[in-house]
Amino acid sequence: MALNARLDHRNPLVFDTHELGRRPGALQRLTRSIDAPKDLGIQGVIGVPEGAPVKLDLRLESVMEGVLVTGTARAQAKGECVRCLEPLELSLEADFQEMFSYPDADDRGRVKAEPVDDAEEDEDRLFIEDGLFDLESVLRDAVVLALPMQPVCQDDCLGLCSECGVRLTDDPDHHHDAVDIRWAALQGLAGSLEDGEKDEISGEAPRPARANEKQEK
Repeated sequence: MALNARLDHRNPLVFDTHELGRRPGALQRLTRSIDAPKDLGIQGVIGVPEGAPVKLDLRLESVMEGVLVTGTARAQAKGECVRCLEPLELSLEADFQEMFSYPDADDRGRVKAEPVDDAEEDEDRLFIEDGLFDLESVLRDAVVLALPMQPVCQDDCLGLCSECGVRLTDDPDHHHDAVDIRWAALQGLAGSLEDGEKDEISGEAPRPARANEKQEK
């Protein structure tokens, strides 16, 4: 990843490493609570609502080539059960570890004699700029990996009835009488015969018979 545009120290996901220093082995622990940025999670499935509190516990370690950041993000994620479509909420704990490199050092921690513009070499690297680093992309990746791709309200959720949409977990005995389509025509015929019998009982001739009588007259 190429160097970022100038970072804003007021951004809650931007951290300052000046106090840590560049002496290898130096450690710093940080705890910070932030408001969740927009679209933190799996879009349209589950995620941390924008503005919801996210607690960050970080460990910054100075190494030759940069700062190794290890941490955990904790928050409450909200989404929708993929089986019954009911809203759900779960506790999220996302662990991450990322190296933020000094822009003047190579991947072995050696100071570069001259700056080299190598897009392929820097494509997957994150950098420290003016002693600052931005954790947002690392946090987003960690949250996505920690969230379920198909969240359910409970492991044994039965989903919805495919015919009427009733939530089956609330009514486990719910069912519909299945009709074999091979017998549907016979059931219709049986219904017609029953109608004819009712006409005879009431003393009325079937409709076709009455029509014939009129024609004879």
